[in-house]
Amino acid sequence: MEGRRVTVAKTAGFCFGVERAVDKVYEQTRALAAGNARGPIYTYGPIIHNEEVVRDLEEKGVRVLNTEEELLALPKGEGTVVIRSHGVSRHIYEILKSRQVAVVDATCPFVKKIHRIVEEHSTAGDWVVIIGSPEHPEVEGIRGWGDEHTFVVENEAQAEEFTLPEGRKLCIVSQTTFNYNKFQELVEKFLKKGYDSSVLNTICNATQERQVEAARIASEADAMIVIGGRHSSNTQKLYEICLKECKNTFYIQTLGDLDPDSVSSVRSVGITAGASTPKKIIEEVHTRMAEQSFAELLKEEEESTKPIRTGEIVTGQVIEVSKDEIILSIAGNKSEGVITRDEYSNDNSVDLTTKVQIGEEMEAKVIKLNDGVGMVSLSYKRMAADRGNKRLEEAFENQEVLSAKVAQVLDGGLSVEVEGARVFIPASLVSDSYEKDLSKYAGQDIEFVITEFNPKRRRIIGDRKQLLVAQKAQLKEELFARIQPGDVVEGTVKNVTDFGAFIDLGGADGLLHISEMSWGRVENPKKVFKSGDSVTVLIKDIQGEKIALSLKFPEANPWVQAAEKYAAGNVVTGRVARMTDFGAFVELEPGVDALLHVSQISREHIEKPSDVLKIGQEIQAKVVDFNEDDHKISLSIKALAASSNQDADVADVDIDAVAQSE
Repeated sequence: MEGRRVTVAKTAGFCFGVERAVDKVYEQTRALAAGNARGPIYTYGPIIHNEEVVRDLEEKGVRVLNTEEELLALPKGEGTVVIRSHGVSRHIYEILKSRQVAVVDATCPFVKKIHRIVEEHSTAGDWVVIIGSPEHPEVEGIRGWGDEHTFVVENEAQAEEFTLPEGRKLCIVSQTTFNYNKFQELVEKFLKKGYDSSVLNTICNATQERQVEAARIASEADAMIVIGGRHSSNTQKLYEICLKECKNTFYIQTLGDLDPDSVSSVRSVGITAGASTPKKIIEEVHTRMAEQSFAELLKEEEESTKPIRTGEIVTGQVIEVSKDEIILSIAGNKSEGVITRDEYSNDNSVDLTTKVQIGEEMEAKVIKLNDGVGMVSLSYKRMAADRGNKRLEEAFENQEVLSAKVAQVLDGGLSVEVEGARVFIPASLVSDSYEKDLSKYAGQDIEFVITEFNPKRRRIIGDRKQLLVAQKAQLKEELFARIQPGDVVEGTVKNVTDFGAFIDLGGADGLLHISEMSWGRVENPKKVFKSGDSVTVLIKDIQGEKIALSLKFPEANPWVQAAEKYAAGNVVTGRVARMTDFGAFVELEPGVDALLHVSQISREHIEKPSDVLKIGQEIQAKVVDFNEDDHKISLSIKALAASSNQDADVADVDIDAVAQSE
């Protein structure tokens, strides 16, 4: 149709991960033909959701394995299995290892990153939610790196039903091809529940850009054509997005699926394609719609050089890379650009040949139109920082809790990096208590909020302290709501003093006084406890926010059996614990002391007990009086030594009078 405007999405077709996976399979077929690979060649699942590509690979001898049973049936030590870009579970790797087959791992790096995130959070005891389609192979693979507390949520009803147990943390990730707007809506459902959550937007940037561009083109076109396999998740989502913007949207796999009459009268057509759609099919559809060859269009685009401006984000293909610089051919422009090591990363030792490969596409920010030798100066680092700053601005406005790794420990605080942008957390805002040495935070993932955002002055300030304060306040409230005197609870020794120990009960501290540490006598608490010890304690009393603790458990009270063990007339053995001028106190067992009056030590006159006894000395004596109500026992060595006719010589001892004079 003459005059028809046809717009092809720049992001249409193979994404990096899919193209990489397909290339790896073709590489293996060539290597097998040259005798450099172990045959036959298999893929676990179709390498791509495109029947033409899969059929072409089958003709080259590539077989598709769809189940674990088929993997387990592979001849041991024979063949090569290619893992597609969707990735697989940890269990599949174990099967492949057991079969001793060669493995070519073409898992998309973005998917690999999600595997690591899920594995790390599951190992840490967190619960994990994957937002995505449970039947999608990528999601099945991701779930296989978690544990029984890893869940898939696809819609609002499932998000509403989800419940996180008290005391657990939640990690939320996404299928890389999930709709970004829907992801945000579901995340909002979780955040409203008030869980201790870390949200990681793992939707592939290419997917987001593809969806945004498709929506824009569809909103401006009379008809929209979406090309891709019927089983392609990302293509189905593209179709849904385009259909909202343009009712005249068609979903096709190949040109043969398109009815020309359905678009014969429209004056503008938009074309996009899923990540699994080969360029050849896109070219065919475009040629039919525009009635001119795709190659001619490309030639026209190449000849019309688009001007670029300082500060603009451009896309380019890597045409040369060395350890310290990357050369890009800028798309839509005849210029070449250079990214130096300093403009790629803050790491001055990074080898750029390990970061990018020739032929790879990447984006960068224009910082200078002519670097002196006719090339455009580009910065990957500044582009990432700009995007990171935008992310931080959103977090600042929404008071979102962020999580990032500590990149550097500075004299005055910590430096963390969020998507290429730096955040400074002053030492005073790192913790809710003073910490002189911050080195323990190096390399740690920490949570914080942005309290000041001023990128022009390079002031982006983070605050971890307020999160800890809020968390402790919540724990404190929960603790006081559930405890009462008489409860037995677990705690950790926080600090030990001469008069007792402070025990962290998980929200508030309780005091375990020296007098409550044992039924016996404790001379020095520091010899009994040290910081970090775990203890089981009894809550003795609660007065306001003061909690009194005890280790004198009623069932361990030595006086419960004392009446029988220390009845008058019984002969007992004890240890001299302390002495006064009027007598010695003998420990019969921890918590039970008895008085041996000076007059009852010997039939001979003794001035004071220390003349004949020593602290720690073990003695044997006879119980001459037992007062259960007052917990007082009187002993006599003289009575033990005396004959029966000498019993009358045993002097009575006024226990109460002696105790008062002690």
